[in-house]
Amino acid sequence: MIRPVRIAALTAVMSGACISMACAQATNLTGAGSSFAYPIYSKWAAMYAAKTGVKINYQSIGSSGGIRQLSDEIVDFGATDGPMTNEQLAKAKGGAILHFPTVLGGVAVTYNLPGVTQPLKLTGPVLADIFMGGITKWNDSRVAALNPGVKLPSTDVIVVHRADGSGTTFIFSDYLATVSTPWAAKVGRGQSLNWPVGLGGKGSEGVTGQVKQLPGAVGYVELSYAKQNKLPVALIRNAAGEWVAPTLQSVTAAAAGAAAKIPANTDYRISIVNAPGKGAYPISSFTWILVYEHPKDAAKGKALTNFLRWAYTNGEAVAGSLDYAPLPATMVRRLDARLTALGAGK
Repeated sequence: MIRPVRIAALTAVMSGACISMACAQATNLTGAGSSFAYPIYSKWAAMYAAKTGVKINYQSIGSSGGIRQLSDEIVDFGATDGPMTNEQLAKAKGGAILHFPTVLGGVAVTYNLPGVTQPLKLTGPVLADIFMGGITKWNDSRVAALNPGVKLPSTDVIVVHRADGSGTTFIFSDYLATVSTPWAAKVGRGQSLNWPVGLGGKGSEGVTGQVKQLPGAVGYVELSYAKQNKLPVALIRNAAGEWVAPTLQSVTAAAAGAAAKIPANTDYRISIVNAPGKGAYPISSFTWILVYEHPKDAAKGKALTNFLRWAYTNGEAVAGSLDYAPLPATMVRRLDARLTALGAGK
């Protein structure tokens, strides 16, 4: 998701007392990418600066931009909500890139249906039909069958999607491609798509603005954005057959079994959409920080290692306050051990 560029650049002091020489010698870091993760990364930047005096300059330019800037060696780390493809990895100028999951989030389906006061219920296949243009009226029998007793309007369905390259789009399309064979064949998954129908909006702000202005509109935004802006959101039927709202608890449930199923030698480019289990929200995902396995600048490599280790040890505890789900503790331990691949110790 692309928003106007914002920078979290905060300088503070180690143990509350900045010694000028120590601050001057601090190795600062630059990063760019996911706006889905911007709130948590800016919070971590402030906390880390207060502890160490190290500035973390993070630009919220969208996942596609983060991948591009890291691949071109413009920034020290990238951030994305959709893992890099093998083709993207091969084009990176600085060599092998590692994916480090940081927190979990969800994508909510929001809509504008005047007169419908209870949450709309949708399944993945019906949602795919809506976003492919196969369902054009809200009182379509396929939608009505999922919402018995609800007086659905005959309003035209107006699809609103992201116009920019977005990790939010990747998560949403990854889910639809997983649950809908027609979607997988005709549209697929990606950060940017050739949308069959609909209007484009820049960022979650653009999508939300279109949905609010147009009766009959439907779009998708990050869970944190939907919650903070009090948007109406649909209940989605999960793999267990339950109608589930996007919440911190339901996103956590989606990740509950992830750690145990992840192979020891994985690169962590893992999808958890349509996860099994009670209470799991099906449009959930990790978000990742991207780093070069062998940074050319040893000091930068050590600084990145230290920051990520701090994030896993201290940062996960504040995830819930910003509407993200923290990683399972078992995964955190494995990721902390994996940081040795960056060639810097504690």
